[in-house]
Amino acid sequence: MTDVIDDNRFGDYRAKELLGEGTTTRTWAAEQVSVGRMVLLEELKESAAGERAYFLADVRAKAAVEHPLVGSIYEAFTEGELCFYTEELLPGKTLEKRLEEGETFDPPNFVHILRCIAEANEYHEAHGTGTSSFDSGSVFVDDQGVVRIKNLAVAGGRIPDHSLRDILKLGSELEPMLKLNRPGGTRCLTLLSWMRGEGVPKPLEWNEIRDYCEQIEQQLTEPSGMEAPPTAAIRPMKGKRNNILFAGGAVLFLALLAFFLTSKGKKEQVAGVREASWVAVEGGLFISEGGLRFRTGPFEISSTEVTIGEYAQFLEALEIVEEENRTIYDHGEQPTVKAGHKPDDWKMLYETAQKKGIWGEHEVTIDSPVVGVDWWDAYAYAKWKKGFLPNLEQWMAALLAKTKAPSKIPVSDWLPVSENDLDRTTDGLLGLAGSVAEWTSEPRPNPSNPLGESLWVIAGGSYLQPAEGANTRGWVNDRSMRRPDLGFRICREAE
Repeated sequence: MTDVIDDNRFGDYRAKELLGEGTTTRTWAAEQVSVGRMVLLEELKESAAGERAYFLADVRAKAAVEHPLVGSIYEAFTEGELCFYTEELLPGKTLEKRLEEGETFDPPNFVHILRCIAEANEYHEAHGTGTSSFDSGSVFVDDQGVVRIKNLAVAGGRIPDHSLRDILKLGSELEPMLKLNRPGGTRCLTLLSWMRGEGVPKPLEWNEIRDYCEQIEQQLTEPSGMEAPPTAAIRPMKGKRNNILFAGGAVLFLALLAFFLTSKGKKEQVAGVREASWVAVEGGLFISEGGLRFRTGPFEISSTEVTIGEYAQFLEALEIVEEENRTIYDHGEQPTVKAGHKPDDWKMLYETAQKKGIWGEHEVTIDSPVVGVDWWDAYAYAKWKKGFLPNLEQWMAALLAKTKAPSKIPVSDWLPVSENDLDRTTDGLLGLAGSVAEWTSEPRPNPSNPLGESLWVIAGGSYLQPAEGANTRGWVNDRSMRRPDLGFRICREAE
């Protein structure tokens, strides 16, 4: 509706154009006369005076939203029969309008828009803000690609299915706006299908959508130092979802997707234990995100944490040798009261992993990172493998080697290690931000108490203690400590 109004005043505002009309409200493009700016004015109809309390409650909910992507509320006015509020008139055109005009977006622009949508909705989730239905008409994009979101907040708090409602709808509505046969197009298309719940137990959540969009954006804008294109995937939550590999090449991706669908998403049946791969780290000067400067020499580090299957091989090897020789891999300071290197509840954990069962609400396999190990166990395993535990500087060097923003690596759950893990560095190291925390080899002083005693360092976040993700550090004085979210990875000399 586009009726032109010559002089329809609402206090300081002059209505210019009627943009829409509902059962209880009218929406105007209006000019705020005193400052000469255009605003959006929402008027409560006189015939709906009985809805005034609900109308103003929604206005208060909108005014409480403070997010740079979401339109701002300017003021509300109620006096006599007049009741209205004004808000920011967002620039550009809605995605709905652009779709009507036949406009489409290249994958980099498309995934940027989708990430902005996810970030705005994450904000609403975090603040418990209820919203009216979100669709392509709620998103404005100007000619410079700047994205803004209509303020859809409503009174009454957030209902659990608000996000599900909007994700399902957008998964369908946005697909015609994507230019296919462009780099990243296949990944974006599959992301939309996941949002619709296709091929997965349930649709994605907003934080997963945002994480995956960031990964695609990084892949499309930053060349990787890897020999093959980096992979990306939405990380399943607590073993309830299935993995899918998004490879750089469309042919490879489609082949893997076909396999995934025909196998109904079940994890690949791998005979035996997967072999760990190694990532070379060149020596040199490193600077952490917090400004810490340090140097290391060259070395190689395992791309994944040591798994249950790998650790089982170690224990089986110890069983084979004569009892008096089973301590040959022990550290010289290991307490004499420590007998063997079996983790907490090892028998039950290993049997559950072999059956691909549930352990502590998590699906575990022999490819899940081993947990419940103390420092002495980790040291002995590394020595058995003719390697060593990384010290803190080596661990951080591996994290920083080719990854520009370690703090942005998504935290993963405790799940079987997989090359399509979103919790990965540019070099392909998995699980540094989440999965399980990791023992390091030597004590270091805590920067918060530089004059204090040097303690043993646990590096990285975990599924139980995500803290600062890959930048998480912990200091303990007990090398015999065991936790259900604590494991390790190993290093070896550079070849």
